Amino acid sequence: MMVFYDERLALLSVPKTGTTAYQSALKDRADIVISDPPELKHAPVYRYNRWFRPMFERVCGVELELMAVMRHPVDWLGSWYRFRQRPFLDGKPTSTKGKSFDDFVRAYCKGDAPAFANVGSQAKFLEARPNGCSVAHLFRYEDQPAITAFLEERLDFQISLETLNASPAMDLSLSPNVERILREKRAADFDLYEGLL
Repeated sequence: MMVFYDERLALLSVPKTGTTAYQSALKDRADIVISDPPELKHAPVYRYNRWFRPMFERVCGVELELMAVMRHPVDWLGSWYRFRQRPFLDGKPTSTKGKSFDDFVRAYCKGDAPAFANVGSQAKFLEARPNGCSVAHLFRYEDQPAITAFLEERLDFQISLETLNASPAMDLSLSPNVERILREKRAADFDLYEGLL
């Protein structure tokens, strides 16, 4: 997560949406950069609302607008699957080594997903709170020009991005049956993403 105080903007870091590259490009421009631990770097709306929003409201008397990036649900899961293929996870319960992408997505759709498929939900991460705390600026990951243009205009700062933390490339085709199950079980993620036109 990054905070740009004068611009009244907080950029939430939805996992697997390229925010590490933006953090690298903007770390010297931001007033607050939370890069560790992951539980704070990747603070969802509900955690921001509980801990960060009250701090700015009570201490500074301001409300920040939230910005975030969302990835197509299948591509997002593909990024998790590829990330968990990396050798440093070999032999660990979170490794996807030896499992197909279909296996990973089937496991993800279970009510109690095993460790290797327990990756959360973008819709849950971005879910508005009852007090009105919500993401005001939500962009599709695939529309990098719009993300960059918004940030450059809002921050009056030219951004130079480099690819960071990219997972290895591989074929990530889902069988039609598994994709149907995913769309049924995780309809909120697809509905949110498809509403971002």
